[in-house]
Amino acid sequence: MIKTDALIIGAGPTGLFTAHQLKIIGLSCEIVDNLDKAGGQCIELYPDKPIYDIPAIPECTGEELTNNLLNQLKPFDINFHLGERVDQLKKTGNNWEVKTNKGKSFSTPNVIIAGGVGSFEPRKFSIKDCEKFEGKSIFYSIKNKRIFEGKTVSIFGGGDSALDWAVELSKNSNVNLIHRRDEFRGAQGTVDKVYELQKSGKIELFTKYQLKNIKGNGNLESIDIEHENKEVKNLKSDYILGFFGLIMQLGPIANWGLNLNKKTVDVDTEKFETNQKGIYAIGDICNYPGKLKLILSGFHEGALAARACFKLARPNEKYRFEFTTSSKTIKERLGVKSD
Repeated sequence: MIKTDALIIGAGPTGLFTAHQLKIIGLSCEIVDNLDKAGGQCIELYPDKPIYDIPAIPECTGEELTNNLLNQLKPFDINFHLGERVDQLKKTGNNWEVKTNKGKSFSTPNVIIAGGVGSFEPRKFSIKDCEKFEGKSIFYSIKNKRIFEGKTVSIFGGGDSALDWAVELSKNSNVNLIHRRDEFRGAQGTVDKVYELQKSGKIELFTKYQLKNIKGNGNLESIDIEHENKEVKNLKSDYILGFFGLIMQLGPIANWGLNLNKKTVDVDTEKFETNQKGIYAIGDICNYPGKLKLILSGFHEGALAARACFKLARPNEKYRFEFTTSSKTIKERLGVKSD
């Protein structure tokens, strides 16, 4: 049994910053995430796409933001339990007992749910034999765009992700963009760019087509796509990318007795506490009047939830607010020399 002042469920930006806030006020914490790396949606969905609304950072990618948040945690000893999903939660005395799907147990007075949209999986191709190519030649998100350089990539989808990656990968790859309709759902500026690249021969565009067959022995060699009029084309392809959106699920969180609002959790705006004492929800998964699904909002929510944790973790101590610029104690925790 691992004992800690707070358990954070979710290692996305909001969860990472909340860990920082807990540590600077002297509390211990552990982080659990069902993904195999920290960063949440920033790493899983848009590691290379620019973000423009982080205060004081004019532009950064999801990967850069995650790395900066992890660097901010370097002064502290924080344990990450990645590739594990919280399955069970029950109240025992003043603490919550939490168990993961891998049998790991925690005891804590505070549980902070920073799970983004809950557990999510990409919508996948339903074609036979796709599974044996997944993770090798078929991908539903991009973690390293360099593997596609000089290759032929067939991208399926008609939304922002498909269009953005078609434009980006066309710089160094041969790109086929296939969509089952003749109209795209993405930003008009990106749609216009795709048509420009089609005219210049950088992108081959196929509308009203869907994937019919995949061919290859171990490695992908080509694909068959079928038009709505049943015409079939064969395209050489080294990789397939599918961008059909995500299937969002709260998962086990839905069974924890929390007040749910569709796929979000209702919280107050003083501590971002749920209807269960000692359980907080922050980031995209929480709901309250005026909620904005912005990373900066999650940082604010995490800072207040962290300070609310102090009362339950240290019931005999009084929390005293201090500024990082002037607090000798906080600077010592950060390993910064005081003037």
